[in-house]
Order: sequence, then C-alpha cells, then structure tokens
Amino acid sequence: MRSRAIWLALAALSGGVSVAVGAFAAHGVTDPMAKELFKTGASYEMTHALAVFAAIFVLQLGGARARFAPLLFLVGTAVFSGSLYALAVGAPRIVGAITPIGGVMFMAGWAVLALGALGVGAKTPPV
Repeated sequence: MRSRAIWLALAALSGGVSVAVGAFAAHGVTDPMAKELFKTGASYEMTHALAVFAAIFVLQLGGARARFAPLLFLVGTAVFSGSLYALAVGAPRIVGAITPIGGVMFMAGWAVLALGALGVGAKTPPV
C-alpha cells in the first residue's frame, strides 16, 4: 500500500532528523539546559521513528488495529520533540505546555500497537 510507504519514508526522515539534532546537541550547543532538551527530544524522536517501522511490520502481519499507530507516533514526535527543540532555541516557556500532549500521543500509539499485535494471526477482514 502506498500509505505504508509514506509512513516508512516519514519515519526514516524523522530518524535522520533525530541523528542531526543529537549531533548538534553534542557538538554545537554549550548551554546545559538546551543540550538536555535537544538530547531528550532526539532520543524520543528516534525511538518513535523506529516504532513506526514496528507498526508497519505488525500491519503486514495482519494486525490491522495498529493502523493508527504510525500517525500517533509521528504526530506525537512533532508535538513532543518539536516543543522541546523549540524550547531549546529560546521559545517562550508556555510552549512546554504542549509537550505532554505529544507524550499522551506516544502512549496511545503504543496501546494501539499492542492491540494490533494481539490481532496478528487472527482472521480479520483487511482494512
């Protein structure tokens, strides 16, 4: 399916961004708080880029209930990691108020992925 290829491409790009941000944090940032924000955002971004690959794998195995996991992981990354990156470069502290929304999206993505995994091997109609 074409949409799965798009999710995979977006996940790969997200993984690349996380490497770039992590390298920037390690070598181009001197402020300890900014460095920590970048490192945390990059870590969560990489984890959830890989989680998209896992979700597509579960979908390929027949776990159709996992179909919303890639969306939750990638939008969660934009909100969670994106808000941390924004804070690291000087955004107003109020931007940090949206960070937990990204975290909730991550948790929802993992729950949806778990439900999808439980459906692997079950006889369900294709979605």
